[in-house]
Amino acid sequence: MKLHPTCSGAFLQVYPEPQTMDTMCGGWTETRDADKETQWICDQVRSLVQGKTSKIYQEYRAITYRTQFVGGTNYLFKVCVGGPKYIHVQVFQALPCDGGYLELTGVQEDKTQDDPLEPISN
Repeated sequence: MKLHPTCSGAFLQVYPEPQTMDTMCGGWTETRDADKETQWICDQVRSLVQGKTSKIYQEYRAITYRTQFVGGTNYLFKVCVGGPKYIHVQVFQALPCDGGYLELTGVQEDKTQDDPLEPISN
């Protein structure tokens, strides 16, 4: 994933990752290790996640993620929120031509390090 800075200081995804058979449009990728770019996306929705769960997280660190390309990008993150506690966070990022906005689309609490990342349906 490549990010492009905007005038406001935000970043927009401008070049999707190369697509293979497991990342075709509409399908979810395999689970990958989070990096600084995916952490940035998680950080942008942190206050929304805390509002949805009614919790303040002292630790909020993306561990792994999956993506799905569908007229934008869905992200599914495993986030460590302290010790052995994890949550799953799902975020939609619009295409740059649509504004590149981020939207929190789901949160699941009470997850463990070993729980698989499965899409959240609300």
